[in-house]
Amino acid sequence: MSRPVRIGVQLQPQHAPEYTLIRDAVLRAEEAGVDIVFNWDHFYPLTGDPAGAHFECWTMLGAWAEQTERVEIGALVTGGGYRNPDLLADMARTVDQISGGRLILGIGGGWFQRDYDEYGYEFGTPGTRLNLLKDNMARIKARLARLNPQPTRQIPILIGGGGERKTLRLVAEYADIWHSFADLDTLARKNEILAEHAAAVGTDAGRIERSVQWQGLARADALRAAGVSLFTVGVSGPEYDLSTLKQAIDWRDEVNPELLEGLA
Repeated sequence: MSRPVRIGVQLQPQHAPEYTLIRDAVLRAEEAGVDIVFNWDHFYPLTGDPAGAHFECWTMLGAWAEQTERVEIGALVTGGGYRNPDLLADMARTVDQISGGRLILGIGGGWFQRDYDEYGYEFGTPGTRLNLLKDNMARIKARLARLNPQPTRQIPILIGGGGERKTLRLVAEYADIWHSFADLDTLARKNEILAEHAAAVGTDAGRIERSVQWQGLARADALRAAGVSLFTVGVSGPEYDLSTLKQAIDWRDEVNPELLEGLA
């Protein structure tokens, strides 16, 4: 399935001593023409000073839902073990309603042990975290179907990760978007495995959008040829320098000429 290229930005909520710096970055990103604004779901910085400033993910998404007008918003990605899954579904429905149908529900198995230890969650093993994610996905789907009022749309689900036996099976069964951290060669192999899982659960792997972190202009065309259509530029505080994001947006506009023609 051929899709237009989309560009996201992940505004990493670390090293911003005041939330106003993040709010300003969201405004600048939307004005620059980005398609999606993501944050991440951690409780401490992942790079730089480990004791640096940091803000929480989902309360921030509620603020973004009110602040923005056009962009989709979401977490890249929500830690699968940090919240009761029924509550998470309700949170997602609420942010979807506030934003007028612009939420992407990004979720993964979780990996950053400090988050778990400091906040009192059971860290377990990669296997137990993915088993929990499997159980949680079923509960999220069931709860979304029961909420009143319903979400404004079928909320797109993004699953991040590359585990070939468990994660890609969940992607095949539940995801609208698969975010991979693989390089080009690895991505091609994992695409084949995802297709096998999709066939096993009776769905079409082509319906799942492929997503990666922005790896630079030199690699963008090859990744697009391999089926990637969502590229996300990561930026951190306190500066939130969007110069690389603007390069990615310019490239998007070059490879999506038919969309620009439609706006003429």
